[in-house]
Amino acid sequence: MTRVTADVTFLRGYNQALVMAVGRTARTFERSTVVEATGLTPQAVSKVIARLIADGLIRPAGVRRPGIGKPAVVYALVPDSRYAIGAHVARRTLRLVLVDLAGTVHHSAVSPMPRDFTPEQLLDALSVGIDTMAGIGDLRSRLTGLGIGMIGPLDHANGLVRDAHGLRHWHDVPLREIAEKHLGLPVHLDKDVTAGITAEAWRHGATFGDAALIMVESGIGGGFWLGGAAHRGAHTNAGEFGHTVVDLTGPRCVCGRHGCLEIVHHRAAEAGDIAHAARVLAVGVVNLLQTLDLAHVVLAGADLLRHSQTYLAAVTEAVGADARRADWLSTTVALSSLGADVIAAGAAMQVLDQHYGIPELAHPLIVGS
Repeated sequence: MTRVTADVTFLRGYNQALVMAVGRTARTFERSTVVEATGLTPQAVSKVIARLIADGLIRPAGVRRPGIGKPAVVYALVPDSRYAIGAHVARRTLRLVLVDLAGTVHHSAVSPMPRDFTPEQLLDALSVGIDTMAGIGDLRSRLTGLGIGMIGPLDHANGLVRDAHGLRHWHDVPLREIAEKHLGLPVHLDKDVTAGITAEAWRHGATFGDAALIMVESGIGGGFWLGGAAHRGAHTNAGEFGHTVVDLTGPRCVCGRHGCLEIVHHRAAEAGDIAHAARVLAVGVVNLLQTLDLAHVVLAGADLLRHSQTYLAAVTEAVGADARRADWLSTTVALSSLGADVIAAGAAMQVLDQHYGIPELAHPLIVGS
């Protein structure tokens, strides 16, 4: 009996996720739109829509009168019915954003963090920032949770920060657990770059192909969207792109190895040679494309964005020069459309994903309907 109840609960949640995916992708939609996009029966869609209306997540938005047949009720998402807060924890700063159910960023704030900060210092900063942000429009009752995009390595599955590079006090810290207790909110913890690529997938919609987000901010990381989902790897620690070796006799990196992409890049940047730093990053991106054959590369991170055109030009040139068959081995290179907010926004979107559906399940043909 318990198993049957659990399966019914899962089915309801999954069906709701499908309908919410349509609602986020389409400006307005009808029952028939959802049926076509999801494969659910009209009866199942009607039940889900009724529950979502009762919860205030969607609303009737008029009717469409076809030439033949009954008028069809049109529905729309209610973006301000739910919010999530996203946090981007970097080595020097904490960035918080407020995101609504449609994935729109409403507020963004960044504050400095103490050098080599402790878990307690981070929790205190999160508490102050969340209280300030949730107080805007008294959103506590509509706040779904907090998403944290954190420096790795980390264990996403168990909510543990294993050994954050460059931070001495972060060895096997159960950040998800202690943050939930300290803040009184559901918490989703993920690698910063994985949160970032999730945000890009939300922005691009169902047509987003295999992609990487390359972030340069204090460190260098890569978030991957493969096969329609975020790729975390066997130990949920994928993304240590900056710690791939590009110079066997290079300088020692914070990870303990020599000649990592990150340290070679940073030495050039610290010397003021941004053009060379950008070319180092471009070599790493080309190596990545040779390995994964990606359709999109998105460039992000506060340090990169300060010299965005230099990095964009270097990576675009390197990718173009390497594509010996551009007629079929093509990769688009672009700057993140969310700028410095991309990691925090993606962390918030992951929280909304957990509760209200999966954007990539929506059918690409319904965009703009």
